[in-house]
Amino acid sequence: MTAPAGDGTVATVDATVYAELQQFYAGQMQLLDDGAADEWARTFTLDGVFEQNVLPRPWRGRDEIAAKMRAAVGKVAAQQLDRRHWIGMVTARLAGPDVVHTRYYATVVQTRKGGSAELHLSTCAEDVLVRDGGSWLVEHRSVRHDGTAAEG
Repeated sequence: MTAPAGDGTVATVDATVYAELQQFYAGQMQLLDDGAADEWARTFTLDGVFEQNVLPRPWRGRDEIAAKMRAAVGKVAAQQLDRRHWIGMVTARLAGPDVVHTRYYATVVQTRKGGSAELHLSTCAEDVLVRDGGSWLVEHRSVRHDGTAAEG
């Protein structure tokens, strides 16, 4: 996703930026888990893209991302499920002064009311993040569900 630096090494982010990215992902996933689809969509650029290999086509633009995610969180709520997204193994590489490419694993655990937790799915995702003031926005997210074909 990123080219090596001129000397053949990979230009990784420093500890401060890495901590910012961890905070960004924690906040973003907590919004999603709380069912705050519109707020979650605002963590994407206006022309952001959200794609998953299990969807027929990418969601394009913040408005579509918000609408599609509102429908998705509504289905989860109707099933009386609590879902928790857990992101880990984040790698981050500089792609420009205000652009970072990340790759990470995400698992989704769900719990039915009165039930026990179960693993819903695991994924590998890649983001292009752009700095927005003191935080970050997703310009492009590509999510691949484990155990599925490369394309939906």
